[in-house]
Amino acid sequence: MQLKGCGTALLTPFKQDGSVDYDAFAKTVDRQVEAGIHFLVPLGTTGETPCLSAEERVEILRITKEHSKGLPIVAGGGTNSLEETKKSMALLEPYGVDYFLIVVPYYNKPTQKGLYEYFKAVAASTSKQIILYNVPGRTGANCTAETTLALARDVENIVAVKEASGNYGQISRIIRDAPEGFSVLSGNDDETLSLMATGAQGLISVASNLVPEKMVALVEALQKDDMQTARALHYQLMPLFKACFVESNPIPAKAGMAVLGLMENVLRLPLAPATDATIDLMKQILTVG
Repeated sequence: MQLKGCGTALLTPFKQDGSVDYDAFAKTVDRQVEAGIHFLVPLGTTGETPCLSAEERVEILRITKEHSKGLPIVAGGGTNSLEETKKSMALLEPYGVDYFLIVVPYYNKPTQKGLYEYFKAVAASTSKQIILYNVPGRTGANCTAETTLALARDVENIVAVKEASGNYGQISRIIRDAPEGFSVLSGNDDETLSLMATGAQGLISVASNLVPEKMVALVEALQKDDMQTARALHYQLMPLFKACFVESNPIPAKAGMAVLGLMENVLRLPLAPATDATIDLMKQILTVG
């Protein structure tokens, strides 16, 4: 089945002593399910996954599966090494993964040929379906439309891309030329309207941690071509979309969740908690209406 709709890039709550707050995490998953979210995305960038141990990643995925009520689970599994990515997927695969979200390898700055061969090798190492994740602002490398489309055509279990390049022309070309059944998902909340209006199938959202019902409503309006409702929600949510990135993600989103009383405002170094200005901004946005 083609992946579509709104998926939440789940935050990882920490206690004041820095340990994972698994009870708070389970409650956030329950909240997402109750809000009608379409799929769940643990262990991504927003979950501070590079700072989680193997044991913590397994437990987070296990809890996600236990509380998912059957929703598809897209687990982050990528690193900047083929062998480490394969080890990561092998570790997580027994715990209820439906799709692996595999980021463009960071720091290495691979060529397009390197990216093609890397993703092809990753896909060959698992029976699970693979979602490419293109986020040049974090990785230092862009997976071009040509490379994404070649992988979509050539590799059976590469079934989607999360596109966070911000390059509308590039993403539009992927939407236009992708093979049938291949999903293009927005990786930026503020681009959801424009991308879905021109054919994308959904998004993986940061803002839906905070306002899951409204993000579901936005995506479902777009799926129905109800542009009047979608535009109204887009403009209503735009201040939150921008606020979620006034500091590096997930710093503002976690501050917002603390404002809502859903988790502690604790991150693991090298990320530091939000500034007072960001906290005040989140309070202002999240208490309106």
